[in-house]
Amino acid sequence: MTDAAIEASQLTKDVFSNFLRKRTCVLQGVSLTVSAGETYGLLGPNGAGKTTTLKLLLGLIKPTSGTLKVLGLAPGTPRLLNRIGFLPENPYFYSHLTGREFLDFVGQLFSMSKSTRLERAAQLLDEVKMTQAADVPMRKYSKGMLQRLGIAQSLMNDPEVIFWDEPMSGLDPIGRRDVRLILHKLKEAGKTIFFNSHLLPDVNEVCDRVGVLNRGELIAEDTIANISANGNYKDLEQFFLEKVEQSNKNSSPSNQNSSLADHSENSK
Repeated sequence: MTDAAIEASQLTKDVFSNFLRKRTCVLQGVSLTVSAGETYGLLGPNGAGKTTTLKLLLGLIKPTSGTLKVLGLAPGTPRLLNRIGFLPENPYFYSHLTGREFLDFVGQLFSMSKSTRLERAAQLLDEVKMTQAADVPMRKYSKGMLQRLGIAQSLMNDPEVIFWDEPMSGLDPIGRRDVRLILHKLKEAGKTIFFNSHLLPDVNEVCDRVGVLNRGELIAEDTIANISANGNYKDLEQFFLEKVEQSNKNSSPSNQNSSLADHSENSK
């Protein structure tokens, strides 16, 4: 499929500090397009603006200027929310609920029938290897277990477009492998996947295309096939480092201040 699932044009996001009485540009003219069925990885150093970009695409914050569409709809609209899934970097859940109860609650938010909720929850708990802990209160879960459950809840409504912010965060090597397997299954099912990550080996394995964000600007985009023809993630690492280093050389002091402001706002 070639239809665009995600479209962003000339996105700019300014942040105003009441304390400093100063406006800072966090994102500067970011434009990108993700085709339906494509897996896109957004890379960048801490403070580059990755989480800000993701929040804009989700409709959690509004752009200062520029346009956004996801599945042809404006981010944040109810019709769109039913068709997307989201995993934040640091998911927070109701700790008194069990994993199964929480997925059932998520299913109710999407008006799923009880039988469908139970079936879907059981399926996802199995996929993220959480069946044995399904009926344990989440306050007893480790960070990795919460991350696995977060992935499950993001897929509860069988979304068309999936947004994940650092999906491998807190996972051990086994967990990272399991998530890669889930990503491959989602790709085979034709899902559109957009995620941020610092783990380049995982990005290299599952992504079709990547973009590099630095100091609020999208400085490079290319396919993994072009960057890493032999499948060696070191090629992607070299691509990333070269683009960021060149961008830093060309940046102005004002852009450097924008990067610091973005890091302060998002710690990302």
